[in-house]
Order: sequence, then structure tokens, then C-alpha cells
Amino acid sequence: MESTLKEMRGGESVLDLSPKATVGGGVEDVYGEDCATEEQLVTPWTYSVASGYSLLRDPHHNKGLAFTEKERDSHYLLGLLPPAVVTQQLQEKKLMDNLRKYQVPLQKYMAMMELQERNERLFYKLLIDNVEELLPIVYTPTVGEACQKYGSIFRRPQGLYISLKEKYECFSAFVEFDYPSGLAQFNSTITCRGKVLDVLKNWPERNIQVIVVTDGERILGLGDLGCQGMGIPVGKLSLYTALGGVRPSACLPVTIDVGTNNEQLLKDEFYIGLRQRRATGQEYADLLHEFMSAAKQNYGEKVLIQFEDFANHNAFTLLAKYGTTHLVFNDDIQGTASVVLSGVVAALKLIGGTLADHKFLFLGAGEAGTGIAELIALEMSKQTKIPVEETRKKIWLVDSKGLIVNSRKESLQHFKKPWAHDHEPVKDLLGAVKAIKPTVLIGSSGVGRTFTKEIIETVASFNEKPLILALSNPTSQSECTAEEAYTWSQGRAIFASGSPFDPFEYNGKVFVPGQANNAYIFPGFGLGLVISGAIRVHDDMLLAASEALAKQVSDENYNKGLIYPPFSNIRKISANIAANVAAKAYELGVATRLPRPANLVKYAESCMYSPVYRSYR
Repeated sequence: MESTLKEMRGGESVLDLSPKATVGGGVEDVYGEDCATEEQLVTPWTYSVASGYSLLRDPHHNKGLAFTEKERDSHYLLGLLPPAVVTQQLQEKKLMDNLRKYQVPLQKYMAMMELQERNERLFYKLLIDNVEELLPIVYTPTVGEACQKYGSIFRRPQGLYISLKEKYECFSAFVEFDYPSGLAQFNSTITCRGKVLDVLKNWPERNIQVIVVTDGERILGLGDLGCQGMGIPVGKLSLYTALGGVRPSACLPVTIDVGTNNEQLLKDEFYIGLRQRRATGQEYADLLHEFMSAAKQNYGEKVLIQFEDFANHNAFTLLAKYGTTHLVFNDDIQGTASVVLSGVVAALKLIGGTLADHKFLFLGAGEAGTGIAELIALEMSKQTKIPVEETRKKIWLVDSKGLIVNSRKESLQHFKKPWAHDHEPVKDLLGAVKAIKPTVLIGSSGVGRTFTKEIIETVASFNEKPLILALSNPTSQSECTAEEAYTWSQGRAIFASGSPFDPFEYNGKVFVPGQANNAYIFPGFGLGLVISGAIRVHDDMLLAASEALAKQVSDENYNKGLIYPPFSNIRKISANIAANVAAKAYELGVATRLPRPANLVKYAESCMYSPVYRSYR
């Protein structure tokens, strides 16, 4: 991956750093809240000490009926709440009972968002304790529907919206010149400057560690949703906190609104974004550059900026352009690659052999497909000591025009060219399966039901245990269902998907489908960058994350056909991933938190946000 991006940068590496004296890492916990134990008293600061009605309306500190009688008296809450005092556990039980009564997932999503807006700690307590049940609600697949209907369900802003309106502010300046004749002349000059930095300063939190930003052009497999893509950064950052332990106050969701080419949205009276066609070219690049510069200026060198759901033509360009100057990460390219590589490495215990013993065939050659392919090739190169240019030859990609081969090289986009190998043209996936005879079939096309019965039966005909990964989101866009994969392979397939599928029984055996969800990787990966004070992301850190995740799969999981561990252990998993990533950052010389903690796993666990209520003075 880095080799491809280096070519786009003219040979510059993310490790080409000028020597800098830096101290510390991450963001200082000004009020000591995260360092305090749950028994210690903390002060509910906002701009002043929150009390009375304002305290009940502050989601960071509101506890609802869990305020004790002493707290109610001290903070002017008497009479503002019913007299009952309940525990956080009882609040959690009541809310889960209420959520389970909803039949429509979008209703559950809206209920969770409303909870987050009124009681932040209870929201995260609910999500952490019920992660396997609620993850599909706050993120994929339900978040896709939420984005499609975001204009209709919009209640209050949950992040920053930066649009083309903020790109330039022009103002006139008048200069008076005195002449010997006694006459005065006024000259007018027009000066333009961007307003993006001012927009960032409008956000109430100052100590930001992680920004997730989207321009809404390629939301999951749903296409251009424009400004309504805000649901993605909001959802991702909820998982950064719940699964990775990054403080909610240190997270900033951002949507860059440059318009939309979605005609349906442009005609929708409830659409909340700019009603214009999507800006491109220099106008688009200038706005993104202004945002990147302002983010670094306002939040410092160590703020992690995660690009999310940008279209292919912009995703690679942005990663290449800012990879050497900012701490940037693209979850669609790098996060997906890392979680899929982990699943493939874990699956080797079930299908046998080493990475180099297998042939890989991808349907989809966009940012996800090429990112996964490159990371697999890098890991194969690391294991075999063979140049990555050679290991790439084990990996084949099919796009909308067929198998990517050398005869097509001149017409290919730059990120597809490394995957053009010597072979006669093949027009479709079935033909490619018959020609290549892959042992691993991976779908990242964003097109549902493309792994047909004939394709899966063909793959199964020359593999005892074919590995089939249908990664496209949401569920409707998955290349095949778990039931189809198991049935058409006669129960022999090792299967995982991007969105969740229920367990399936075939010939008396219950198969539990794995989920190659990026949520396994990015929260722990981000935490590792924060705790080490990293200032750049390198491919070796992605490999470190993959290896840490693969090690978390137990024999019990393997016996069920799983290649990923259960989400119920996600915080432990994230701590191990964070430790591995941080260790690699220190090894590469891009970590700034010194001295290095002796036990990185324990240190990562100690840095994690706890949603348990605190007692107020």
C-alpha cells in the first residue's frame, strides 16, 4: 500500500520526517476526570460548574434519576426530578427493555441517538454492555438507512458541517495616500481568506484527538448521499469510544459538503445540504487542503484524521497527499485491509497452508479491494522475504470490465495498475474463477448477489474448504448471504461478511458466520496512535493490528468455523491491538510519548474511557 502511495508522492515516505523535539502524546486530561478512579469525586465542569436545569440538559454530566439526594441538594436539582433514586444498572435494564420493543431498526437507531444527546455515559454503558446486539443498530447496516433518511430524522447537530460557503471570506481594505498637493486618495484592496479555521473553533471541545471526516460521496454501498453522510462519522466515533475507549469529548465528526450529484436528494425538500452539483477539481482540492491545514493548526500534529467514504478518485489522492504531513488513516482502504488480512491469517488454521500457498481472486478493484490486496501482498512478502512485486502475482482482481490484465494497463486507474498480470482477457467473474482457480474469493464490489450459485459451486469444486468473504455493506449489497455460501458449498465454505448474518443450520450442523467488520480494527488502531503520540501511519502498523486481532481467535471460535473473535471481548481485543500498534510506532520512530510505557497492554487499558457514572462534589 505504502509503495503505491509513494509512487503517487514521487517517492516520499511517511517515515521521511525532519527531526523535531516533541513531548507528550495525545491530549491532556485537564480536569483529571479520566485519571480519577470511579470512587473519586469529580467536578461537572462545562464553561462553569453545571448545576440545576442546565446540568440535566448537559449530556456529558446528566445522570437522570441516578443523581443521589446529596447531589440533588448540592446542584440545585431538588424538584426538577421525581423523588426516586435509581442505579445506572436499572436505567440500563429499562432502556434495553424499551429498545427491544421496537420492531424497526431505524426506530432503535433514533432512540439510541436521542439517548446519546441527553445522557452520554448511559449511552456508552448500554453500547459496551450490549455490543453484539446494538452494534448493527448504531452502525452498519442500520446507519446506511439512517443516512438515506438523515434529512427527515435530523434533530440536532452532532458534528461540524464545513461547506463551500466557508471556503473564502473576502473583505475590502481602504488605504489613504497623502500627496504634496494636499489631496488625499483612497485605494481599495480585496483580501480573501478561508473561514474553515473559524468553523473548527466554533466546536465547543478544544482537546480533539480523533477526527472522522467524510464528503458523503460513497456512503457504504449506497452511493452519493452528500451532507446526509454525517451519520457515518457520528457512528464511527461512537465506536471509537465504546470499543476503543477514546474519550467522547476528544472525538469530532466532520462532513465536508461540496454538493451532491444525487438528483433525488437535490429534489428532496427535507435535504439538509447544499443544493448544487458536487464540486470537483481545484475548487474541491482547495477546500480539503484548507480543512487539513486548519485541523493541524487548531489541534496539533498528533490529531488523527480518518478519511471515511470518499470516492475512489479522491480517497487515494488524499491519502497520498497528506500521508507525509499529517496523521491520516483511511478506514475504507487501510482499516478494511487490516481486518480482512486478519481473517485470512486466522483462516489458515482451518484451510491449511501459508499465505503464499493460496490464490486470491477479488470482485471489486476500488479502494477497499486494492487496499486489501496490497496488505495481503505485503504480509506475504514479509513472511517469504520475496519482493512485494512478486507476491502480488498471487492476487487477481476483477472490476466492471473483467479480469485486470496487462493488455488493459494503459486504460487503468493508477491504483489498479499493480494488479495487471499476464493473462488473456476474461470478461466476467465466473470466467475468472474458472481460469484462476482461486482458493480465496473476496467480494468488495458494493453490488449485491454477485456471488451466484454457479460461482460458489465452481470455487467449491476445486477447494475442500473455500474461503469466501462477502464484504460489501450494508446487508442488501453483500455479494451473497451466509445461507447461500454454506448451502451452495455443501457446508464446506469458511464464510465471513461485512454486515452481520444470523447463524444457519445445514445438514444438522449450525454454522456461525463471521463478520469482517472494520470495528475490530479502527478503534484499537486509533487508541494505539493516541497512547503512543504517533505522528504518522505506516503499513507496518496495519500489519501489527492484523496480527494482534488474528491472535485473539480461540480454538472454541475455530470449532464454530469463526475466523474472528466475538465482539463481546472487543475492549480486550482493542487494548491488544492498541499495544501492538503503539509498539510498532515506537519501533519506527514515529511515537512521541516518552518514556515508552513498560506494559503497553495495561497502559492501553488504563487509558480507556469508562462510562460508569461519577460522583459529584
